[in-house]
Amino acid sequence: MWPLGWLPVVAQLVLLRFLVARAESPIRVFMVPHSHMDVGWLYTVQESLRAYAANVYTSVVEELTLRKHRRFIAVEQEYFRLWWDGIASDRQKRQVHHLLATRRLEFVIGGQVMHDEAVTHFDDQILQLTEGHGFLYETFGIRPRFSWQVDPFGASATTPTLFALAGFHAHIISRIDYDLKDSMQKTRGLQFVWRGSPSLSAEQEIFTHVLDQYSYCSEGFYWDGSAVFPEPPPDRLYPNMNIRVSEKSMKYYVDLLLENVKERASWFRTRHLLWPWGCDKQFFNASLQFANMDIVLDSINAYKSELGISVEYATLDNYFSALHSTNVSWRVHEHRDFLPYSSDLYQAWTGFYASRSGLKRLARRASALLYAGESMFTRSVWPAPHQHLDLGQALKQLQQLRWAVSEVQHHDAITGTETSKVRDMYVNNLRSGMQAVQELMASIVHDGNPAFSGERGPCGIPMAAGNAGSLCVDPEAEGRMAVVYNPLAWTVTTLVNLTVGFSRVNITDETGRPVAAQVQESKEKQPGYDLYVLTTIPGLSYRHYSIRRTQGTQEDTKQLGASVARTSNFARKTKSPAGPRGRHLVRVENDCYTVFLDRDTNLMYSILERESNRTVQVTQEFMEYRVNGNLKYGPISDNFVFTPTETAKQSWESVELQIVTGKLMTEIRQLFYRDSSHTYAIYSRLAHVPVGRGGELLCRRIEQEYRVGPLELNCEAILRTSTSLQNQQTLYSDSNGYQMQRRLFREYASNSIARNYYPMVQSAFIEDSQSRLVVLSQQAHGISSQGNGQVEIMLHRRLWNNFDWALDYDLTLNDTSVVHPVLWLLLGPRPLTARLRQRSGLALQHRPVVLLRELNGKGVCIPESPPAVMLPPSLHLQTLSIPGWNYSSNHTEHLYNLQKGGAAKPDLHRVLLRLHHLYEVGEDPVLSQPVTVNLEVVLQGLGSVVAVEERSLTGTWDVSTLHRWSWRTQEHPHRRGWETLVQAEPENLSLPPAWLRSWPDLV
Repeated sequence: MWPLGWLPVVAQLVLLRFLVARAESPIRVFMVPHSHMDVGWLYTVQESLRAYAANVYTSVVEELTLRKHRRFIAVEQEYFRLWWDGIASDRQKRQVHHLLATRRLEFVIGGQVMHDEAVTHFDDQILQLTEGHGFLYETFGIRPRFSWQVDPFGASATTPTLFALAGFHAHIISRIDYDLKDSMQKTRGLQFVWRGSPSLSAEQEIFTHVLDQYSYCSEGFYWDGSAVFPEPPPDRLYPNMNIRVSEKSMKYYVDLLLENVKERASWFRTRHLLWPWGCDKQFFNASLQFANMDIVLDSINAYKSELGISVEYATLDNYFSALHSTNVSWRVHEHRDFLPYSSDLYQAWTGFYASRSGLKRLARRASALLYAGESMFTRSVWPAPHQHLDLGQALKQLQQLRWAVSEVQHHDAITGTETSKVRDMYVNNLRSGMQAVQELMASIVHDGNPAFSGERGPCGIPMAAGNAGSLCVDPEAEGRMAVVYNPLAWTVTTLVNLTVGFSRVNITDETGRPVAAQVQESKEKQPGYDLYVLTTIPGLSYRHYSIRRTQGTQEDTKQLGASVARTSNFARKTKSPAGPRGRHLVRVENDCYTVFLDRDTNLMYSILERESNRTVQVTQEFMEYRVNGNLKYGPISDNFVFTPTETAKQSWESVELQIVTGKLMTEIRQLFYRDSSHTYAIYSRLAHVPVGRGGELLCRRIEQEYRVGPLELNCEAILRTSTSLQNQQTLYSDSNGYQMQRRLFREYASNSIARNYYPMVQSAFIEDSQSRLVVLSQQAHGISSQGNGQVEIMLHRRLWNNFDWALDYDLTLNDTSVVHPVLWLLLGPRPLTARLRQRSGLALQHRPVVLLRELNGKGVCIPESPPAVMLPPSLHLQTLSIPGWNYSSNHTEHLYNLQKGGAAKPDLHRVLLRLHHLYEVGEDPVLSQPVTVNLEVVLQGLGSVVAVEERSLTGTWDVSTLHRWSWRTQEHPHRRGWETLVQAEPENLSLPPAWLRSWPDLV
């Protein structure tokens, strides 16, 4: 008890009031202190660190040390790592170790950031989680067991699955649709067991807690006030500081807390209540916070028997341990997600699916480059280290991009909901990291010359017996050397696009043989030419191509040069009222499709799919939603929300058509004009390759690239594809690139257009009983089916509003950029498209990486490509990297080493491997079956596999020691977890459908 004479008197006054209302069993309140620290949003990371974030950790550590009953949870790792590495003293570091050991401080989630759940790819969710978990385990020997996803704008079904695979006991979310949350509160349904994956089902279910309508904030209990930027005020007086607890204010605070507790307790099934204490940018003066709340808690607890309420500081472990011990049977929530999210009738948070399209594209490109760089680096280290590579520096280059890609997964980063200066921070970090990895990859493929034994080759490099060794490129002619690396673990046949300054060009491979290529006038980069090279590359291997300018045409010189495509121009057609269509058609075809174009409109008319011999009407056009930017006239659209004032309208007056026909592919160019210049364009490509001999994926896709922008103000641009498919407005879109969700169109009293938009991270489709149209995307977009047979994709947004707060922070999304999204279309019978969708999506996500080098007259020595790594068609090599972890994989040994102290060097002998089964249960009769792989055979290109250890998703648990809590459900008992899948012989491993497995200890 606090030694204040007035405290008992005030407490008795409160007691008299609440004794009347007591009827049920006692309520045990678990008050969880926390600070929500956005890694970006309004301020850059460095601005936030300086203004408040560093003070959060400094003051919280001090206050927890002073009094043993206090608790705190830390969430995002980025700020903590910056504080730990650059600010914390040795004394503070010792205090943190002690607080963790005594369970007064708890890390939850443990990722680099609190990632967005709508527009992030699950590869990147895993990356940022692995980055944070690796740091925590390496530094403290701890492994988070609970999530705290309280601010992302909607909840994905992928996240709980990943958290279960990472070893979490329970999952917390908050932002779900307002009317659904209200219904769940009334029925006490805010807690359930979530089975996020329909294939894994109960194997990786997780207990889920939805925060009530008060979410993660505790209005009225902010004694430290609001953070001040750019520096804390010298007098330590902050704006909006609540009145301190005193004899006069005591009753107010106790009443406020007790009233809130009793209201919230009625929404949950047990008498254990989770009560978040904190909010955005809180606890930068933890002394004030705890000193005042201590008094309030002491007052209530002094009369807990009479009040029927006790309050204690708690971590999530404290709360969920108590809840788990109640042994209540919980309802099961199947794999449906909680998207989209609306906070009220006119606030559908679906605009951010397309906000800052350029940043979304850059983030995915950076992720793909990191994926390629990780495997290339791993292969350069094993089986023999690259003799010209500084391994320590190489690891730092990869870590730089890991940090940047992890950072941009934050729920106010890739979402496009940040201010302009924060966007610039993300962009600069991504570009800097990408440059570092590009330099690393170039040094591996250009400068490294593995030591061969045997006679000398043409460059003076030793040649290995039985192969060609290193080859020299003849430097006499001008040109470039292109190294093309395939980061996927299967053979890829594709067209690689390069830009050159001349039309007469000769391409040869590493053996000097000519290569099939096509050159054509560039669509937008005049003067210039697009060069397309047909390449076939085995898994995790690369090809070398020499590109030289030639004299004369192929026919003139009899040289085997690139064929030159011819262009057919069609007169521009003006938009006209609806009338007869399809009377004058132009056909463009390959071995898989015939695309018909209507010469009366210059629009696509239909597509004949040869597998089923079915023709589907398909028309594509750009349209725009016009939105309000003036608060005086009603709801507005902004970075977060989409609030259209009417249906979408056509955004063009005329269309120009060009068809560029070549031997390798045909390109259809449609330019959409509003006035004298075109704001929109579609570039569609059909490859002329046979279905067999590895060309199926290339033949069966229609590649499309778009030009969108600059937009007019308060305009949201969509591509609408209208078909004859009878989908009844039912859409399927992916959940973070992992699994598909069925999206039914729902009519609402208001705002139905926006509330029927969903995120598409990698793929979506519509279908009827005969055919399916699949859309594959390079980046996240918003997608909807607003009419039967229709699918529309939001590609770009430009908004401004007169909301003073948004103007003050430059948060109006006045995006004047021109963006170039990429989509691939697949059309065919459902079994065919089901078989192709996953692999085609990965082919788009991880296209071959091209590294260029000038031929400078000195000759270029080409190192031999390492042996291919090939997986069965239903498996994907999700990760092949050297994390650089410097801890023992034996947990007991690692804890012992931590106690001894001292810095360990990164361990380059530990290779992290993740395999992903691509197909759902029942999706394909063959490809959905479990797959057994022999790692020694699959990875023979890496050398001998000495040891294999199966770990949790983020690598910190040996799965044989990982035991997650089992929560009683209202269904029949079942087995769950890892025990059903561990093999006796780790070199032969089985993967069921949709499964992810990690092996971070391949030696």
